[in-house]
Amino acid sequence: MQELFISLLPFAFSGALVGLLVGLTGVGGGSLMTPLLTIIFGVPPGVAVGTDLAFAALTKGVGTLAHRVHGHVRWDIVGFLALGSLPAAVLTILVMKEVGPLDDQWHHIIKVSIGISVFLTALSLLFRKSLLAWVENHPKAQLHGKTQRVATVLVGAVIGVLVTISSIGAGAIGATLILLLYPKLRAPEVAGTDIAYAVPLTALAGLGHWWLGNVHFDLLSGLLIGSVPGIWLGARLSKSLPEKYVRGALATTLTLVGIKLVS
Repeated sequence: MQELFISLLPFAFSGALVGLLVGLTGVGGGSLMTPLLTIIFGVPPGVAVGTDLAFAALTKGVGTLAHRVHGHVRWDIVGFLALGSLPAAVLTILVMKEVGPLDDQWHHIIKVSIGISVFLTALSLLFRKSLLAWVENHPKAQLHGKTQRVATVLVGAVIGVLVTISSIGAGAIGATLILLLYPKLRAPEVAGTDIAYAVPLTALAGLGHWWLGNVHFDLLSGLLIGSVPGIWLGARLSKSLPEKYVRGALATTLTLVGIKLVS
């Protein structure tokens, strides 16, 4: 028992570190956790993705309950995103199953996919305000009615594939795309909606990776042990630290991580 506890300590510390950043900024879970497991601990990319998806499903589930209590979830948008993301996740898992056991080439493809997703997350953090300002200044470019709903389903499908392959995309990238499609949403609604649609997506993708043998439960336990106090501490510190500087530091870190992954 003592040996198991000692072996989980590095992963608990990693969970606490990522949880701290999530608490500070609201993003950074998958975009930091998966690269951290891959680069620092040498966890195979497929296992890192599968374990992080299970981790995300559990933590985001708690977050959804909190946002639901405060009425911050737009369930209509969640439904359209799920309509695209869930079938896309299933199809992606079936393709991975058809390919068979993950060899070195597949691990490389997943690693590069993680790197690209990290880059996209960094860009969404850096340019979100500029994109929103452009949308607000060009009302004719805003989508409405059926076109908006179809675009939401398509966005869900793209994120479904991205999340299933890399475990990254349902956080900062998803929130940015939701804001571009629905610029009149309040910030709490964006956060609540983004977290809510990610729960069934990460759960389904996580189950798929478990089916493929890519979920490491001891590793998952260590991450959960550290993340809970980390998120709590980050939420407390977020009241005193300037968000723009924290987000800038996070975007810089993600860019460097992305370079490391694709190089």
